[in-house]
Amino acid sequence: MSAQRVIVPEPGRAELQPFDPGAPGGGELGLAAEITLISPGTERAFMLNLPNTSGDFPRRVGYNFVGRISAIGAGVEGWQIGQRVVASAPHASAVVVRTERVVAVPDAVDSEQASFFNMLCIAMQGVRKARIELGEPVVVFGQGMVGQLALRLARLNGGLPVVGLDPSDVRRGMAAPAADAMLDPTADGFREALAALVGAHGPPVVIEATGAPQPIQTALEIAAPHGRVVLLGSTRGINEEVNFYRDVHRLGVQIIGAHANAVPRHESHPGYWTWRDNCHTALQLMARGRLSVADMITHRFPSASAAGAYEILGQWDPTLLGMILDWR
Repeated sequence: MSAQRVIVPEPGRAELQPFDPGAPGGGELGLAAEITLISPGTERAFMLNLPNTSGDFPRRVGYNFVGRISAIGAGVEGWQIGQRVVASAPHASAVVVRTERVVAVPDAVDSEQASFFNMLCIAMQGVRKARIELGEPVVVFGQGMVGQLALRLARLNGGLPVVGLDPSDVRRGMAAPAADAMLDPTADGFREALAALVGAHGPPVVIEATGAPQPIQTALEIAAPHGRVVLLGSTRGINEEVNFYRDVHRLGVQIIGAHANAVPRHESHPGYWTWRDNCHTALQLMARGRLSVADMITHRFPSASAAGAYEILGQWDPTLLGMILDWR
């Protein structure tokens, strides 16, 4: 079977290449793509070979795949040919994946919104680890895709108020409808404006979602005594200026690592849910009308234009959030 997939052969460039995905074996499904979503922060970092990426090329990219089952491996039960599913699979017209990385899509969720499933799982596990209580002020630092999703989920989880931070006027404007307030953390009077919203002691929950090292210092400085600082963004770089004694030890602040890989594999626990359970929750929130991400889709490309999409991705553009590749 001939198919196409997105490959990054060298830093800064992507291209479509033909390949044979093969046939599914035991415990596997063959999937034909409808929509894949580019993860702008992670995929840009890996394409440009930024710090804390593997540095290996050529490289396959992507993990937000929506498609239909085209083949079923031996001994696999409970799935049907033509069934619409999401899967943690790279950008390609066809893939073979293990069944444990596949979740059925509710009929009420269109494929474009469904493609946000993994980004929602990433944001959701960070929000769960924050253990937000009803009425607690929450600050989300960084209004890229993951930050904006965390902002929406924090509101669903009872955060009050939920305040977004970003130095970009454009990003703050895009995220504003989902927040109780938006602030520029680099502006004069920022600390006073934040205190007026969340109280003089600072927010008990700060979710850092920028992916940059410097804002971690600000996140620790603004957190309330005994507060929780959730490191949700995949930080690219090192910050040697954090004063742990002043900003962590003396105040009893908790620093919570929330990388998407730090979730249980087999069974959910309070605050720590499996990828599959988070994925099911994300799709159900959309299916039941409690969450929409349609407004976060900013770019659409036919799959044949994937190279051009990644060229745009490589250039910093604050208007870029959800980038859809359409394989239909």
